[in-house]
Amino acid sequence: MVDTARIELWGTIIGAVTWVADRRLGVFQYNPDFLQSGIEVSPLVMPLREAPYEFPGLAWTTFKGLPGLLADALPDKFGNAIIDEWLASEGRSRDDFHPVERLCYIGTRGMGALEFQPSHSAPPTASQDVDIERLVALSSRVLTERENLGGVFRGNENDRKVIENILRVGTSAGGARAKAILAWNPATGAFRSGQVEAGSGFEYWLMKFDGVSNNKDRELADPKGFGKIEYAYYLMAGAAGIEMAPCRLHHEGGRSHFMTRRFDRTPTGAKIHMQSLGALAHYDYNQAGSYSYEQALQAMKRLNLPRTELEQQVLRTYFNIIARNQDDHVKNIAYLMNRRGDWSLSPAFDVSYAWTEDGAWTNQHQMSVNQKRDEFEPEDLIAFAGKAGIKPAKANDLISQVSQAVRNWQTFASEAGVDPIVATAVASKHRLYLDR
Repeated sequence: MVDTARIELWGTIIGAVTWVADRRLGVFQYNPDFLQSGIEVSPLVMPLREAPYEFPGLAWTTFKGLPGLLADALPDKFGNAIIDEWLASEGRSRDDFHPVERLCYIGTRGMGALEFQPSHSAPPTASQDVDIERLVALSSRVLTERENLGGVFRGNENDRKVIENILRVGTSAGGARAKAILAWNPATGAFRSGQVEAGSGFEYWLMKFDGVSNNKDRELADPKGFGKIEYAYYLMAGAAGIEMAPCRLHHEGGRSHFMTRRFDRTPTGAKIHMQSLGALAHYDYNQAGSYSYEQALQAMKRLNLPRTELEQQVLRTYFNIIARNQDDHVKNIAYLMNRRGDWSLSPAFDVSYAWTEDGAWTNQHQMSVNQKRDEFEPEDLIAFAGKAGIKPAKANDLISQVSQAVRNWQTFASEAGVDPIVATAVASKHRLYLDR
C-alpha cells in the first residue's frame, strides 16, 4: 500500500500528497525547489507556498479528500468500475484502495500533464493495436455484469487482453460514460492505445462508445445513436463560432462512436496541463445550481485571460442555453496552462443535447445565468454579457449568431445521420425565442 505520491509535471517534481487514513484526507505540499519556479499550477485556491494544503471541508463524493488539483485526475464511474474489478481479481477490497493509490494507478496515463509516482503499473513501452468492437463489447460487460467480471481477468486469454486494453485506455478518461484514449492513423484507419508514443502518422483522440449497455451519466442514458447527436452538435457549434477540437464519427458494427481530438496533447503527443473550473475554484459539480456562469467569468479574469476568451465563454453560454445543453456543470469548462505558466480557455467539449423533463439534474441548467437556470429572457443573456464587458448591441449580435446556427439544426442532424424523429424532438426544445 502506498500512502504518499509524488506529483510530477513535465519531468519536474512539483510536490507530494500523503494520505492520512484516520482523517480520510490527502495533505499536499509543494516541492521547495518548485516554489522558485513561479509557475502556478492551481493559482486560485493553491498558490505557491511552503506550508502544506489540506481541504477537509470539500465534499467527499466529488473530491475524495483531495485538493481539486489532484481530484481532477481521479477516474469517474466507468474508470472506477474497471479498477474495482481489477482489485477484486487481485483479492483487494475497493474500500482499502484509497484515493492516493488511485492516483498512482493512473500514474502517467491521466488527462492533462500531471503524473503520479510511484505508478502502480509500469507504462507500456510501445503502443498496442486496439480492436474497437471488442472494446465496446467488454465495456458493456464492465457496466452491466460487474459481479461476473473477475473471471475475465483470470479466464479467456483474449478477453483478458481486451480488459487489459480497457484498463490502459479507459480508466484515466474522465466522466461517467464509457470511453477510451486512443491513437488513430487517418491514413490507415488503425487504432492503437493512446497512452504512449504511437508512431508516425498517429494522432491522439478520445472515443466515446456508442451502443454500450447501461452507459449513462446520472439520469441521462445514451441510446444507440447518441454519438450522432453529439457530432451534429459539434457541427452546429462550429457554425455558431464555438471553438472546439476536431471531431468525427467512427462507424463500426452498426454503431457510430463519437471521437474528439485531445486538446491536452500537442500534435506530437506532448502533454499540456489542464484543470477544470471545478478543480481550479473548488466548485462541486455534484451541486447543481450552486454555481453560475458569472463565476466562470470571474475565474477567467483571475487567470488573466484576454477579452477575446471572455467573449468566447459568453458565446458558449449562449449556445448551451439556446441549444439545450443542460449538462453544463463546472467540470465541463476547462483551462490549459503552457510551460511558461500562462493560462487559456480550453476548446469546448461535451457539447450536446442534454435535457430530461423529470430529471433531477438536466431538467434545468447546472449553472445559472443572471440567477436563472430556466425560463430565460433575452435580458438575462444581455446582463450576463455585461459581466464580460460586452455591450448590449454586441450581445444581441452574439445571440443572433448562435440562433442562426441552431435554426439550421436539421441540416446538421441530417449530415450526422441522426434519426429524423429524434432530430425533430431535439429541435422542439431549442430556445430560439431568445433571438428577438
